[in-house]
Amino acid sequence: MNKIKSRKEFDFIVKSGEGYTAEFKENINSDLAKEMVAFANASGGRIFVGINDKKEITGITVSNSLLSQIQDVATNCDPAVTIEFEQFDKILIIHVKEGVNKPHRCNKGFYIRNGANSQKMTTSEITAFIQTEGKVRFDEVLRDDIDVNKVLDPKLLNRYLQLSQITKTLDDYSTLENLGVLSFKNKIPFLNNAGLLFFSNTVSPHLFFATITCALYKGKQKVTVLDRKDFSADIISNIEDTMVFLKKHLNLRYEIKTLRRKEILEIPEVALREAVINAACHRDYYEKGANIMVEIFDDRVQITNPGGLPKGLTKEKFGTLSVSRNPIISSLFHRANYIEKMGTGIYRIREALKEAGNPEPEFDCDQFFTLIFKREMEETTGKTTVETTVETTVKTTVKTTVKTGDMIVEKIKENPSLSLAEIAEMINKSLRAVERASLKLVKEGKIKHVGSKKGGHWEVINGD
Repeated sequence: MNKIKSRKEFDFIVKSGEGYTAEFKENINSDLAKEMVAFANASGGRIFVGINDKKEITGITVSNSLLSQIQDVATNCDPAVTIEFEQFDKILIIHVKEGVNKPHRCNKGFYIRNGANSQKMTTSEITAFIQTEGKVRFDEVLRDDIDVNKVLDPKLLNRYLQLSQITKTLDDYSTLENLGVLSFKNKIPFLNNAGLLFFSNTVSPHLFFATITCALYKGKQKVTVLDRKDFSADIISNIEDTMVFLKKHLNLRYEIKTLRRKEILEIPEVALREAVINAACHRDYYEKGANIMVEIFDDRVQITNPGGLPKGLTKEKFGTLSVSRNPIISSLFHRANYIEKMGTGIYRIREALKEAGNPEPEFDCDQFFTLIFKREMEETTGKTTVETTVETTVKTTVKTTVKTGDMIVEKIKENPSLSLAEIAEMINKSLRAVERASLKLVKEGKIKHVGSKKGGHWEVINGD
């Protein structure tokens, strides 16, 4: 990692928090060797001493004896870890170089960086690590064949910073560099594959296999396709569009306990979202002959991604440990709050299903990773059951097909001052879907916007 160039860059790093290449430590303790070998076994990184876990700058007194002590820790690793020092204000920054002779170990064992955590490796993980070391990770590959100015979409970068609650204080290149997705080669900036997936407006021509294919089938087999969509935009838009597809075709039940009804999907949305993110995050992107598949059958929802379990992660340990196939992608999702904590996604899926009274998910972890959600079926008709639960315990089986446009009109009637973003949140649709639907309504002469974007309001034309 390059040395810090300015106060703005330093503030950006602190605000961004810990990640795949950044670790905060309030002081020097016995965990320092663990963090060093974890970075050396991964892609290198920086340890910021004098910042606590709450991103508060506590500072540290730097002396020659302290620097000598830290250097001894690095030297005593096996093999020794290469480090450099940098001081910025009251902070000591330890630059840890990626190891040449991996794997490195400390007195506590072998560790590797996984997202924002340093994770201890088991014997099988160490063996797998040695077997695969030397293979360049897909998300780290620098795309020096692509002009960054032609593919970078500043709007996507700004959206990401908002999701991550990071204030933009740097120029785009410096921001991307600190996020770990841009590097300079002969003073020319280039994105890596992770940067292309997150921040490019033209992903498909360069990574055509990064598409998410969604399909709705009639019955239990892949015979009759009722609906199909291929999402090939940036990785976050693909996830959001996939969730819209799922919510469109899965059944809803309504729970009415207050003046406002609560819509509940037959399969918990949090479980579906975790599964889709898991597929996008951990798929084998070196497998170019297959897409992520999200398929809805009468009796199940099936989400499949190329690549089984990463080497070193056994079926017995699956769901309790996290081995990241694409560490930069994982770190970016974590910063944007798409991943709550590394290695807990499967646990949250199981807990969400259990709380909702749904069956346990099924997994197939061979050449492909497949996660199956069961759907409840009526024995007599074979149709999926949808229940509307009212506080009086009256239950009715209904099928809802309320269109996005109709819901938008309904919300505008209730409150003409609503923004499209507020409407999207209220009707549980993506902002993109609401923007498309509202534009169609305007063209059809059903609604219009009066006044400025900030201070104006909507009017329903031809409506009661």
